[in-house]
Amino acid sequence: MKVPDMKMHIMDSKKIILKSIDEIKLMHESAQLVSKTLGLIAKEIKPGVTTLFLDKLAEEFIRDNGGKPGFLGMYDFPNTLCVSPNYEVVHGIPNNKPLSDGDIISIDCGVLKNGFYGDHAYTFKIGQVSDKVEKLLDTALESLYIGIQEFKLGNRVGDISHAIQAHNESNGYGVVRELVGHGLGKDLHEAPEIPNYGKKGNGKKFQNGMVIAIEPMINMGTEKVVFLKDGWTVETADKLPSVHFEHDVALIDGKPRLLSTFDFIYESLGIKSEEENEFKWNEASS
Repeated sequence: MKVPDMKMHIMDSKKIILKSIDEIKLMHESAQLVSKTLGLIAKEIKPGVTTLFLDKLAEEFIRDNGGKPGFLGMYDFPNTLCVSPNYEVVHGIPNNKPLSDGDIISIDCGVLKNGFYGDHAYTFKIGQVSDKVEKLLDTALESLYIGIQEFKLGNRVGDISHAIQAHNESNGYGVVRELVGHGLGKDLHEAPEIPNYGKKGNGKKFQNGMVIAIEPMINMGTEKVVFLKDGWTVETADKLPSVHFEHDVALIDGKPRLLSTFDFIYESLGIKSEEENEFKWNEASS
């Protein structure tokens, strides 16, 4: 989740808060609970299901597992999940409209547990989607890991930003400017901002103990977006599809280590993947 409008650029004026290994372990618990929540609702995403039904499942599961919904009530957001179908980019509000075959839907979820936030997003297919949408999904997901690879000692925010931008724009896609990733910790939105566009070598320098949410928001067409009158929902200006993926990542011993995972989603959907292997974190070795 990324806050809209006037709140968007306040984070970079704040000091970056480094986390100890013990704090990162607590954050890992929070992130894993978000990941498990998305894995649970992955089983239920099908034609005819409403996003309000998914929202209720998510809230109950989070509370049953010792967490609190991280988005519910934050900046007066009314729900546990941000659900954004088709040409909605982010911050869609759950409703009673049934999902349809051929839709895509990005689901962004936050959890507060042990005093720390987890923040995680994935774009799901409902039934069969077009080849053009498949390529958009694949490219944006690839760019997430391309960005994660740049989160290492010696690099800066712009190295992540440039890598994500270059991969998506080289495939003809629009990279959203108005919404960005962010630091993560006891606050849902901490410094630094992590844009999905930028120049190599620019921005804050990475340090061990940093924890960030990297979240490409990629449009099939123009990068331009429209903020709706509900104060939350963001749509593409040309009404072409948009996708959103997000991981929580810690910098440990100079290398990026995932706190969140898509493994629970993939298990629910019967997908085999090795995409996260390079970034897995073994707590016992830290």
